[in-house]
Amino acid sequence: MTYATTRLYEEIAYIAYHFHWQREDILDLSHHERRAWVREIARINTRVNEGG
Repeated sequence: MTYATTRLYEEIAYIAYHFHWQREDILDLSHHERRAWVREIARINTRVNEGG
């Protein structure tokens, strides 16, 4: 099973946009680590948007 290229690009863009990490650094992360950072960014954004 392969990971969809479109989804990979979305994750890279999301992390790079929020944390300003370089593409190569994000690609060095395992799939599990990358997904964990995406979840953490989403959690931070939710908290900020809710004013907490």
